[in-house]
Amino acid sequence: MIHSFALHVADVDLEPEPLDPAQIVSGDPQVTGKVVWESEDGRQLRGVWQITPGVVTDTEADELFVVLSGRATVEVENGPTLRVGPGDLAVLRAGDRTTWTVHETLRKVYAINLGDH
Repeated sequence: MIHSFALHVADVDLEPEPLDPAQIVSGDPQVTGKVVWESEDGRQLRGVWQITPGVVTDTEADELFVVLSGRATVEVENGPTLRVGPGDLAVLRAGDRTTWTVHETLRKVYAINLGDH
Protein backbone atom coordinates (compact mmCIF):
# COMPACT_ATOMS: atom_id res chain seq x y z
CA MET A 1 0.00 0.00 0.00
CA ILE A 2 1.28 3.46 -0.89
CA HIS A 3 0.84 6.00 1.86
CA SER A 4 0.30 9.74 1.55
CA PHE A 5 3.35 11.55 0.18
CA ALA A 6 4.70 14.80 -1.17
CA LEU A 7 7.39 15.38 -3.75
CA HIS A 8 9.12 18.30 -5.45
CA VAL A 9 7.99 17.99 -9.06
CA ALA A 10 11.08 19.66 -10.54
CA ASP A 11 13.22 16.90 -8.99
CA VAL A 12 11.22 13.96 -10.40
CA ASP A 13 13.37 11.90 -12.78
CA LEU A 14 11.30 11.49 -15.93
CA GLU A 15 11.67 8.49 -18.20
CA PRO A 16 11.30 8.40 -22.01
CA GLU A 17 7.79 7.64 -23.27
CA PRO A 18 8.25 7.36 -27.05
CA LEU A 19 5.38 8.66 -29.14
CA ASP A 20 3.77 6.55 -31.83
CA PRO A 21 5.18 8.16 -35.03
CA ALA A 22 1.59 8.33 -36.36
CA GLN A 23 0.80 10.87 -33.60
CA ILE A 24 3.46 13.35 -34.71
CA VAL A 25 2.09 16.05 -37.01
CA SER A 26 5.21 18.22 -37.11
CA GLY A 27 8.52 18.80 -35.36
CA ASP A 28 10.37 16.25 -33.25
CA PRO A 29 8.51 16.30 -29.93
CA GLN A 30 9.96 14.16 -27.17
CA VAL A 31 7.82 12.89 -24.30
CA THR A 32 9.02 11.91 -20.83
CA GLY A 33 7.04 11.10 -17.75
CA LYS A 34 6.70 9.20 -14.51
CA VAL A 35 3.73 7.66 -12.76
CA VAL A 36 4.17 8.56 -9.08
CA TRP A 37 1.06 6.76 -7.81
CA GLU A 38 -1.24 4.06 -9.20
CA SER A 39 -4.33 2.56 -7.62
CA GLU A 40 -4.32 -1.15 -6.83
CA ASP A 41 -6.71 -1.82 -9.73
CA GLY A 42 -4.61 0.27 -12.14
CA ARG A 43 -7.53 2.55 -13.01
CA GLN A 44 -6.25 5.70 -11.33
CA LEU A 45 -2.87 7.22 -12.18
CA ARG A 46 -1.09 10.29 -10.81
CA GLY A 47 2.10 11.54 -12.36
CA VAL A 48 4.31 14.04 -14.08
CA TRP A 49 4.51 14.40 -17.88
CA GLN A 50 6.60 16.55 -20.19
CA ILE A 51 6.68 17.20 -23.94
CA THR A 52 9.08 19.29 -26.01
CA PRO A 53 7.88 21.62 -28.82
CA GLY A 54 6.05 20.18 -31.79
CA VAL A 55 2.55 19.18 -32.85
CA VAL A 56 0.98 15.84 -31.87
CA THR A 57 -2.44 14.22 -31.85
CA ASP A 58 -3.92 12.10 -29.08
CA THR A 59 -7.09 10.43 -27.86
CA GLU A 60 -7.49 11.43 -24.25
CA ALA A 61 -8.36 9.64 -21.04
CA ASP A 62 -10.46 11.25 -18.30
CA GLU A 63 -7.78 13.63 -17.02
CA LEU A 64 -7.26 16.66 -14.84
CA PHE A 65 -3.87 18.36 -15.15
CA VAL A 66 -2.05 21.45 -13.95
CA VAL A 67 0.67 23.01 -16.10
CA LEU A 68 3.84 23.78 -14.17
CA SER A 69 5.93 25.23 -17.00
CA GLY A 70 5.74 25.77 -20.73
CA ARG A 71 2.87 26.59 -23.05
CA ALA A 72 0.62 24.72 -25.45
CA THR A 73 -2.57 25.07 -27.44
CA VAL A 74 -4.81 22.01 -27.20
CA GLU A 75 -7.51 21.81 -29.88
CA VAL A 76 -10.34 19.46 -28.94
CA GLU A 77 -12.07 18.04 -32.02
CA ASN A 78 -15.67 19.34 -32.05
CA GLY A 79 -14.89 21.23 -28.86
CA PRO A 80 -12.95 24.13 -27.40
CA THR A 81 -9.39 25.25 -28.02
CA LEU A 82 -7.51 25.34 -24.73
CA ARG A 83 -4.53 27.64 -24.29
CA VAL A 84 -2.56 26.44 -21.30
CA GLY A 85 0.49 27.73 -19.48
CA PRO A 86 2.02 27.82 -16.00
CA GLY A 87 -0.59 27.60 -13.26
CA ASP A 88 -3.44 26.58 -15.55
CA LEU A 89 -5.72 23.68 -14.69
CA ALA A 90 -7.39 21.78 -17.53
CA VAL A 91 -9.83 18.89 -17.77
CA LEU A 92 -10.00 16.50 -20.74
CA ARG A 93 -12.79 13.99 -21.23
CA ALA A 94 -12.22 10.35 -22.06
CA GLY A 95 -12.36 9.94 -25.82
CA ASP A 96 -11.54 13.58 -26.65
CA ARG A 97 -9.51 13.65 -29.85
CA THR A 98 -6.93 16.41 -29.49
CA THR A 99 -4.17 18.18 -31.37
CA TRP A 100 -1.46 19.57 -29.10
CA THR A 101 0.68 22.43 -30.43
CA VAL A 102 3.48 22.73 -27.90
CA HIS A 103 5.06 26.20 -28.07
CA GLU A 104 7.49 25.79 -25.13
CA THR A 105 8.47 22.53 -23.40
CA LEU A 106 5.45 21.77 -21.25
CA ARG A 107 5.55 19.98 -17.88
CA LYS A 108 2.34 19.04 -16.12
CA VAL A 109 1.13 17.02 -13.16
CA TYR A 110 -1.90 14.89 -13.87
CA ALA A 111 -4.61 12.72 -12.40
CA ILE A 112 -6.06 10.19 -14.84
CA ASN A 113 -9.05 7.93 -14.29
CA LEU A 114 -9.26 5.02 -16.71
CA GLY A 115 -12.49 3.25 -17.60
CA ASP A 116 -13.00 -0.48 -17.30
CA HIS A 117 -10.14 -2.52 -18.74
